[in-house]
Amino acid sequence: MNLLLKNVAKHVALTKQEEARVLSLTQVETFKSKTILLKAGEVCTRSYFVTTGILRSYTIDENGVEHVVSFACSEWWIADMYSFLSQRPGQLYIEVNEDAEVIVLTKENQEKLYAEVPKMERFFRILIENSLVANQQRLIDNLTFSAEARFDKFSKKHQSILPYLPQKQIASYLGVTPEFFSKMKARLLKK
Repeated sequence: MNLLLKNVAKHVALTKQEEARVLSLTQVETFKSKTILLKAGEVCTRSYFVTTGILRSYTIDENGVEHVVSFACSEWWIADMYSFLSQRPGQLYIEVNEDAEVIVLTKENQEKLYAEVPKMERFFRILIENSLVANQQRLIDNLTFSAEARFDKFSKKHQSILPYLPQKQIASYLGVTPEFFSKMKARLLKK
């Protein structure tokens, strides 16, 4: 069974006809590492379901410093949700970290799915609720946990992709400088 359909089946049960419609409104694309899928200031019209590889979203501040917002690996979705839902220019870049195969769903086709396969509206509501909870927890963690505790939690959540992520990007995700992150890792290794 298609990886996307397996992901959907975790939350809603589709008929064979509904599965066929989902597949007909999505397309598989492959991208090389370093490909920029979305730039800040553009309207996000596509969301990506990762089948292989790693994608990341980030923003760049006025000093040119990147701040990693999220990583997406196999069976994860990624988009600039503000832009995708509002259809206004967003603030995020989405880049391919490791060569990737993704399933693309356009905003237009997502709306068709909502109308033609109402169970998919429930599916995406569940995803958005889970994302909201995860983002709230990340905010609380950033406010209350030490960098070491945040790294420990990140390592457990992203264990499968950790070896493939540049240290600089992990540091950015954790909200620390690469220098601090390097010193922190050295301290952790001594323990």
